[in-house]
Amino acid sequence: MKSLEAIAEYAPLYAKAKSERIYLEQFRKTKKALLMQAAQEAGVKVSATQERDAYAHPEYQELLVALRAAVEEEERLRWFLVGAEAKIEVWRTMEANRRAEAKNL
Repeated sequence: MKSLEAIAEYAPLYAKAKSERIYLEQFRKTKKALLMQAAQEAGVKVSATQERDAYAHPEYQELLVALRAAVEEEERLRWFLVGAEAKIEVWRTMEANRRAEAKNL
């Protein structure tokens, strides 16, 4: 059955995409802290200003672009797997109906 093969093929890809998304979400906090620390070392004393500078930094913005791509890939693979699972459920229902009809004949 092609749906089972697709699940076997795409499940590891989905797992990798999900782990990448989670990693980037967590690393975003680290990147913000590192950028705030760099701003402090550059003489910025106010925490809110450090935070603003961190959010505006090109490295932080690049991280957000990567996070967006990771979420998109995770969702694409998740919906592929959901579709494959739905095909299996439709097949199971059709087979159950076929068996019920055969039993009634």
